[in-house]
Formats: sequence, structure tokens, C-alpha cells
Amino acid sequence: MSPRNADEVKAFLASRRARVSPEEAGLPAYGGERRRVKGLRREEVAMLAGVSVDYYVRLERGNLAGASDSVLDALASALRMDDAEREHLFDLARAAGPARASAPRTQVSVPWSVRTILDGMPGIPAWVRNGRHDIVAANLLGRALYSPVFDGSVERPVNTTKFTFLDPAARQFWRDYDQVAHDGVAMLQMEAGRHPHDKRLVTLVGELSTRSEEFRRHWASRDVTLHRSGLKRLHHPVAGDLDLTYESLPLASSPGLTLNVYTAPVGSPTADALAILGSWAATQEADFVALDASVLGVAADEPSRRT
Repeated sequence: MSPRNADEVKAFLASRRARVSPEEAGLPAYGGERRRVKGLRREEVAMLAGVSVDYYVRLERGNLAGASDSVLDALASALRMDDAEREHLFDLARAAGPARASAPRTQVSVPWSVRTILDGMPGIPAWVRNGRHDIVAANLLGRALYSPVFDGSVERPVNTTKFTFLDPAARQFWRDYDQVAHDGVAMLQMEAGRHPHDKRLVTLVGELSTRSEEFRRHWASRDVTLHRSGLKRLHHPVAGDLDLTYESLPLASSPGLTLNVYTAPVGSPTADALAILGSWAATQEADFVALDASVLGVAADEPSRRT
């Protein structure tokens, strides 16, 4: 177990414990009792999880190594964790286990079949990202939809979370900026739990922590989330306001890559705006290809720079 993993476990469990009140946990509230801690006490969590106080204290100090699935399930239930938090807890427990020699994280290229799917949906914005939120492939309409993200950075591949916290244009582009900022960091927290030794992820978190106080604040909350589907509200400089339904689809053939697809009901103002955006994208296609040639064929874990 690395010191970094122990610190993450401690911070995560302590933050979840602080968020559960005795009343929410179904514990009796005694009149006039003054509590010195926010949320549950350690002994209350131990009682709810059915473990000894000493054992829970060891767990919260970061020692998840050897904890059984039943103990982790009981702990997640006691702390009223949702699906994302429960998954993150299990990821942290796996990372706390005995160190095993392993090859460095491999670079995952976007398969030609996925690129064919992207190009076969000309009327639907779609793009592929890796776990660090690098956009590693996009169709023409997806590139046009995210033009503020692409145009605001000389780095390739572009990174949506860097855009969110480091580019002032993000606050206008994301109409629900606070939610997007929270969710972006919460997703990176989950990725860090799955891949604690990913050097590029560590570098990304370090850069954002150094350059953005807001990012540091979100990271310190230890919130996690699953990004599967929902509503994305954007303000595009050409198409105006857009209300898009998104689906995030993990690619079974390329672990670590996710296909993001955006749709709007036929006949809706957003569908009409996407048609306008598509016409604009067609006029910009040559420039897009010239500017983003490094995105086409780039390995999902291989950053490059536009020259």
C-alpha cells in the first residue's frame, strides 16, 4: 500500500462519514447532546457496518488491504454510498492490496471501426475520450460542437477538464458550469482510484491543482460520479443555446475509451441549431482537418502538440 493510496482512503472515508447524520443512519438522537464531529462518529460507523471500532479506525487510516467484499459492502451501506462511491471504494481497496509487478499502462489506439462509426453519423455530434478526458477522436459535427474546446488550446489531444478550469471561455460555453466542473473532477477521482499509478493522470491532476484554486476545492471534496447519460446545456458561438441529451458508451474493444454521443428530439430548437452547425462545419472542414490532424490516428494515451 502506497502512502498516496492511504491518504486517498483516509480522505474519502472521512468525507463520506462527515456527510451522514445520525438521523439519516437511523440512529437515535439524544436531546441536548453536543457532537464534536460533523456527521457520524467512527464508533457509530463501526456499529452500523458490524465491525469492531479498532478495525474501522484502521480502515479509515488507509489500511483497506485485505478487507473482504462483505466488509466493503457493509461499510458502503453504513455510509450510505451511491453506486459511484461504492465502486470507488472497491477500486481503492484493490489498489491497497499487495503490490504486483505490471507493465506500464498501454496506449490504446482508436480502432478504425470506431472511426467508421463516428464518420457514419454525420448529423450527430460524437467523439471519443480516454479516462483523463482527452478527446482522441471526433466526427466533423462533434469537432464543430466542441470548437471552443479545440480552438482554445494548442495542445493535442485537447482535454475537456483543462478547458473547464483553465480557459475563461468555459464559463460561457458550459451553461451549467458549476455542475460540469464538479462532475469533471468527480470523474477524474474515479479514474485515479482505478489507475493510481497512471503517471499522465498524476501529472494532469498536479497541473490543475497548481493552476486552479477551484479545481483544488473540488478535488478536496473527494466526490465521485458515474457519467453515463443526461442533459448537456451548451452555448455555442455559432449555433447559440443547445440542450443536448448525451450517452457515454464504454468501448468494449478498447478498455479505457468512451464514445460520447449527443442527440436532440427531431423538430426541436436544438435539432434545428445542430443543422445550422452542420452547415457551418462543412465550410470549416478543411481548416478543422489542418488544425487537428494530430487527433486523427492519435493513440488514446499518447499526447501530442500542434505545431
